[in-house]
Amino acid sequence: MNNTKITLDIGQNIMEKLDGEDGSVLAESRSDVALVSADEEGSAGADGQKDDRPAWDSKLQYVLTQVGFSVGLGNVWRFPYLCHQNGGGAFMLLYVMLLLIIGVPLFFMELAAGQCIRQGSIGVWKHISPHLAGIGYSSCMVCFFVALYYNVIIAWSLFYMGNSFQYPLPWEQCPVDMISNQTVLITRTCCHQSSHTTNTHTAALDISDSIDQSGEFNPIMTGCLLAAWAIVCLAMIKGIKSSAKVMYFSSVFPYAVLICFLIRGLMLDGAIEGIKYMFYPKLEIWGEVQVWCQAATQVFFALGLGYGSVIAYSSYNPVHNNCNRDAIMVSGINFMTSVLASLVVFVVLGFRAKNIALDCSSQHWWPWFNMSDPKLVALQDYREWYSHYGSLLGSNITDLEATGLAFIAFTEAMALFPASPFWSTLFFLMLLNLGLSTMFGTMQGILTPTSGLCSCILGFFIGLLFTQRSGNYFVTMLDDYSATLPLIIVVVFETVSVAWIYGADRFLDDVEVMLHWRPPVVYVYLWKYVGLLGMVGLLAASLLCIVFKRPTYTAWNHTTGSETSLEYPGWALVMLSMLIIVAFLPVPIGYLLSFLRGGQSLPVEEGEVEPPRERYSKCNSAEPEPNNHHSPLDEDRNRPCSTFLPLGAEHYMLLPQQEDGEEEEDTGL
Repeated sequence: MNNTKITLDIGQNIMEKLDGEDGSVLAESRSDVALVSADEEGSAGADGQKDDRPAWDSKLQYVLTQVGFSVGLGNVWRFPYLCHQNGGGAFMLLYVMLLLIIGVPLFFMELAAGQCIRQGSIGVWKHISPHLAGIGYSSCMVCFFVALYYNVIIAWSLFYMGNSFQYPLPWEQCPVDMISNQTVLITRTCCHQSSHTTNTHTAALDISDSIDQSGEFNPIMTGCLLAAWAIVCLAMIKGIKSSAKVMYFSSVFPYAVLICFLIRGLMLDGAIEGIKYMFYPKLEIWGEVQVWCQAATQVFFALGLGYGSVIAYSSYNPVHNNCNRDAIMVSGINFMTSVLASLVVFVVLGFRAKNIALDCSSQHWWPWFNMSDPKLVALQDYREWYSHYGSLLGSNITDLEATGLAFIAFTEAMALFPASPFWSTLFFLMLLNLGLSTMFGTMQGILTPTSGLCSCILGFFIGLLFTQRSGNYFVTMLDDYSATLPLIIVVVFETVSVAWIYGADRFLDDVEVMLHWRPPVVYVYLWKYVGLLGMVGLLAASLLCIVFKRPTYTAWNHTTGSETSLEYPGWALVMLSMLIIVAFLPVPIGYLLSFLRGGQSLPVEEGEVEPPRERYSKCNSAEPEPNNHHSPLDEDRNRPCSTFLPLGAEHYMLLPQQEDGEEEEDTGL
């Protein structure tokens, strides 16, 4: 959708900043580790006085936090199942292409905006123009939708981790037939979906046959969801007094677990087949609009675009920090993490497919043939056998349910590991760690320290929808539509605001003054044309597909023991549409309110002095370089035409203008 470090002291600062509070409030934060006040560092502001705005302890801490925010469940849980669901290598190629032409440029744009303006998500867009304040609030709505169903994944992780403290593991054997009281060994369900899949559907999630059959609440999953929200709530309210060593450990721990699983998985029979499937490109999948939409949304999820946390984190950087290099580095690490997680998943899937196929065929082979003399097996006998049981060999790499892929694949493989309870506990502890980190970063987009308890309570009660027997289908619906399409809409509004309303060339000029060097001009064309047109076209095609082709979901049929594709009922489509509308509604509302106020920002509190508009210009981070070859005519040409802007060009600004003789100290790393 997109993961931050569990150092919630950072989060306290960011959440306060999201409401546009100034740096003096942030200076009173309880941050013990991740942030230190620039006042304590002894750095001077532009006016020669000390700057009270917090700053990162070190560049390493900032990089680890950005990597930790971007690397989470989106990489270990979401990317592998999307890659598995959409043709393996074809989806990966599409993802890389969209990452380069959309992801990295937009990631750099958010980093630069936060570093220039030095405010949170809502504050950045208010600062650029009062008309754009709604973009920040739309980001909050998307964060809330993602938080609702991401915490369900955490609840699943808690359930599986709790069941890992026993030997043998509950999913090691096929379930018992409640009618005959015999172990189910030779059934279509067991051969196609394996013992764990059946056990998951019947015992753990207790999934109904369709989204219409809501059923009663699952008490076990309700308890797990309550525990998940309680952990998030306590962490957001009290914070975690952690040391740098704990933060570094939480960054390295997922990689250590994934590498251990990859090494063990490569020793399994069938691992090579899984890797071949992962990298084999089925390019015909590119003809489906849904695949493009999922790939683009995964780019936003992975990098955390549109949530506001990227902007907030970069706002604590030194003014001259090389955010372009940070964007490329973090994006590269993020992609390599997704590839590593996918390798682990597909290695396990290859082993699973081969193991189940051999088990099923051997179970059905002996009753039909006299293997003491293979020459006695007639061709007609083989044909008769295959007509009865050949379909049971269809258990392959592609027969798993999407959202449960990580749970199904890993739990089955871990059952075959030596000391399986240890490996199972380790894996779900990693998922729990990644899930909580994702939730902390997501909740920072919608919470302040004073509203944390109420927001978590509200999230839990709404989340009870996912603990019904049909709850798994609602998770799929939100993941496919309600949390993805609004995210694309928010990023489109962000891009239009910077590239067209403020001006891409003007923005790049500001970045040049800030960094003391000019980023590649290709960013301008990617922001204004390639990326923007691609996102708008993708959004339009997705909406048209929803209108003209009724959305479907995969349901579990208990009678046949197999999956089936069903259409969403009318009430579900209405619910889906309302969620999408509510998510981007703050943008037009914010514009309308600002227009009715005559383009002015929010009312100024009593005793506050609003800085005059005329003090704002292109940038204030440093005096222009002596070798700056831009003429005043070029600067005027780069500025957007005032007739195009609703308020005129003078009402759109990035940083306050320096007074004569003022100079800001270079604190670049």
